[in-house]
Amino acid sequence: MNLLKEHSGLYTDHYQLSMAQGYLLSSKQHVKATFDYFFRKNPFKGAYVIFAGLSEIADYLENLRFSKVDCEYLESIGFEKKFTEYLESFTFKGNIYTPREGEVVFPVEPIIRVEGNLVETQLIETALLNYVNFSSLIATKAHRIRMVAGNRLLTDFGLRRAQAHGSILASKAAIIGGFNSTSNVFGAYAFGLESSGTQAHSWIQSFDDELSAFRAFAEIYPDKCYLLVDTYDTLRTGIPNAITIGLELEAKGHRLQGIRLDSGDLAYLSKRARKMLDEAGLHYVKISCSNQLDEYVIRSLLEQDAPIDFFGVGTRLITGQEDAALDGVYKLTESDGKPRMKISENLEKMILPGIKNVHRFYDEDGMMYADGVALEGETDLKIIYHPYQTYKHSSVENLKSVVLLEKIMENGKLLNKLPSPYEAAGYVKEVMSKLNPEHKRFEFPHIYKVGISKKVLDMRTSLINNIRSKML
Repeated sequence: MNLLKEHSGLYTDHYQLSMAQGYLLSSKQHVKATFDYFFRKNPFKGAYVIFAGLSEIADYLENLRFSKVDCEYLESIGFEKKFTEYLESFTFKGNIYTPREGEVVFPVEPIIRVEGNLVETQLIETALLNYVNFSSLIATKAHRIRMVAGNRLLTDFGLRRAQAHGSILASKAAIIGGFNSTSNVFGAYAFGLESSGTQAHSWIQSFDDELSAFRAFAEIYPDKCYLLVDTYDTLRTGIPNAITIGLELEAKGHRLQGIRLDSGDLAYLSKRARKMLDEAGLHYVKISCSNQLDEYVIRSLLEQDAPIDFFGVGTRLITGQEDAALDGVYKLTESDGKPRMKISENLEKMILPGIKNVHRFYDEDGMMYADGVALEGETDLKIIYHPYQTYKHSSVENLKSVVLLEKIMENGKLLNKLPSPYEAAGYVKEVMSKLNPEHKRFEFPHIYKVGISKKVLDMRTSLINNIRSKML
């Protein structure tokens, strides 16, 4: 991690540097440009994404530098001295527009707008995509788990199964999505998160018998005692021994906090555990579960009335299963004062040109109705058109709306302090309460409307015709 901070300028793809050098050697380094970040497909067969990764992007941009060592390395792999001399004094001085971290966002619409010169807007592409795609994927997965878990406690247990240092950002993204805590102590330290954990099977195995292991742990942690009960035999020894410890703690003025199940039929075992604990008078002892959990497994457990208070979710959260990545892209939409776009035989691959913003419309009940992508400065939207099937359109006249993209960085500096992960999580809860249930369901969710204004539609059509005319 220190290596990355010391050489932040190298945190990019080779071709970004090749293009940046090309802009410099072509005397285009001062040309103004605008890029949009957006994604084309929702992950997890869902209908939305939770936007995360903003603070990482801001930190990266404010500290982006090329050291002398970086420049020497770039020269050693073929970059020219004139370019590395330019990089030695390089800092990002562009403007960034985004929604709030934790905002719910949808395909096609611009989520981040970057303004600056061609060199700086090009150089930051890879890092921006890396941070935002991954963090948003994990925050979205975490929120899906939160939806089924209700008010039960959720802890990220994923560090050991994550893709190396990706676990650090994933722990933060999980909190934004709605988790309460993480087992990842470094992530907790780095981002001000709550860390938590119980015990491992190895603790119990290291003693000659299970009861002695439990008793030793309870003596050390009398007020923070969670006991893992499935090392040998959950029902015959694990829970009975935990009950013994619970009663001993109670007699000393303490309370056993909970037990953890990490294998077997979690629904059956949790029901038996609850009954045994209650019969012993330990109604207050919580039951936690782990072992290959995700939103579907947790939903199934709760549909079976499993009396589980606390879920530890690891692999399937931290790796974003069943989707390995969010397909966010970063595309040039204006340069040198002219709208730009890539065209394709497939209309869905064509980007929306020009400098744009997103208007979110609400119905009479205050629920989200649709998002409209309009040119910056458009205020009187009455109709939005389907981005690809333009014969489809919706009226948004007289609906209340807000603009999503706000300037958060100017001249490379943050304008205001960004929210903490827990503050962002609070915003997720607020904004998702305004998204109708049909967009949140896991099976065949209703697609949320995202449309474009007539001016955006006309600009795209005009550019396509102009580009194709030059090909004749």
